[in-house]
Amino acid sequence: MSTENTASTDSSDRMKDLASRGDSRSQRPSNEAFREFISSGWDETVPVADPLPAAEVTPERRDALVRRLPGTRLVLPAGVLKVRSNDTDYPFRPDTAFAYYSGLGTDEEPDSVLVVEPSAEDPTLSRATYFFRPRAGFDSSEFYADARYGEMWVGRRPTLAEAGRRLGIEVRHIDELRDHLAKDVGAHLSLSVMPAVDAGVEAMVQEIRGQNGLPDGEEATAEFAALKEAASEQRLVKDDYEITQMRAAVDATIRGFEDVIAQLPAAVGHPRGERVIEGAFTASARAAGNGVGYDTIAAAGDHACTLHWTRNDGAVREDELVLIDAGVEIDSLYTADVTRTLPVSGTFSPVQRKVYDAVLEAADAAFAVARPGLRFRELHTAAMEVLADRLEEWGLLPGTAAQSLSAEGQWHRRWMPHGTSHHLGMDVHDCAQARREMYLDAELEPGMVFTIEPGLYFKENDLLVPEELRGIGVRIEDDVLVTADGVENLSAAAPRTAAEVERWIAGLRR
Repeated sequence: MSTENTASTDSSDRMKDLASRGDSRSQRPSNEAFREFISSGWDETVPVADPLPAAEVTPERRDALVRRLPGTRLVLPAGVLKVRSNDTDYPFRPDTAFAYYSGLGTDEEPDSVLVVEPSAEDPTLSRATYFFRPRAGFDSSEFYADARYGEMWVGRRPTLAEAGRRLGIEVRHIDELRDHLAKDVGAHLSLSVMPAVDAGVEAMVQEIRGQNGLPDGEEATAEFAALKEAASEQRLVKDDYEITQMRAAVDATIRGFEDVIAQLPAAVGHPRGERVIEGAFTASARAAGNGVGYDTIAAAGDHACTLHWTRNDGAVREDELVLIDAGVEIDSLYTADVTRTLPVSGTFSPVQRKVYDAVLEAADAAFAVARPGLRFRELHTAAMEVLADRLEEWGLLPGTAAQSLSAEGQWHRRWMPHGTSHHLGMDVHDCAQARREMYLDAELEPGMVFTIEPGLYFKENDLLVPEELRGIGVRIEDDVLVTADGVENLSAAAPRTAAEVERWIAGLRR
């Protein structure tokens, strides 16, 4: 059997399979009278489409991308719906690179593809084309019978013209994608795809490369990885639009924390109080934006010593601390990432406050050195110096703080095992595919946004610490913007000192 167009055929079959899920139990009428009746009597007015807010900045982003990867047609899929169970899917969130270069956010648009390539007139500038499945007419069975794309099932879809107006670029039907990708590919134009986003589109690209003499195997993999790396590194420094979005995400997140504090009494009275906290923040995030930027950590007592505690099924007790690590992802898909550790009773005990103050001192030390020109990894160094000193002071280290800070020591990392900072943006761990020299070893630049988040975690079964410390976990995390002469704490409106936190809780609890 011929293998020609196998990738596109497989993709088409997959679409049909997904669209027909549940047909075996369908009771939908199919007679001609019904089809004529359901297709008539609809208002066919097409609303005016406004350009997306990001449409002003995406051309410059795409230009920078084609300069980084010259002579290449770059394929950026949005991604596909992922099955949660049987015929239900997880909520769709487009791939970050697709969203960054297209300007689309929220749940737009599964199965669509953005293609970016050098302009024929000037190869240092970009040409972009967006491929998606537009709205079907009322006279189409898709309108009422297609559970994947039908307007009666998933809501109104835009027309080609609407999508073009919103994005400010050429828009075509998804069925034209293959022909567009194959045109002129070969000796003078390569073809690359963002890997591990849409298997059908990636297979299509591989097939077209093979048909036009482009290398496969490790060379193709390296090209795809270069695209992923370039898209990641381009986001290391945020433009003005992105900074505005980050401010909005942080503000929404702080409002979410206030909603959580108001619900603390209800959490104490519930056997799964952590879920009450998680639910309060999730409700706030959904009301304010697209949802949460990552799984909320609502960790009470010893659960706070599990760094990624997202099960959130524990009780919340009056005498404990609760560590809440949460962020709102707004409609543009920029997310905040803030952590506050709260005394459930509203007041820190002396030992809780001792640990909290040590973590705050470490965070403040990182803030004190943060400025343009500092190497990113030095933020962690500044925080660790403080924590090592405090742990020595408390008699927990098997040597001195200086010995612990050496490469041969590192004993303090038993109680602070994670990094102090990571970049933040459209991904909570943004720019994660950047090279080390562009990330950990890079100098801070104005426009970078990252976290400062030291912590101390004393697990309840840790026999090397006094009993009074066991089960106490504290993290304080803020979102930081590098400015021309220092940094700005974007999340400063969320109280940080122990006394401020206590007043915050007193003012918000119901």
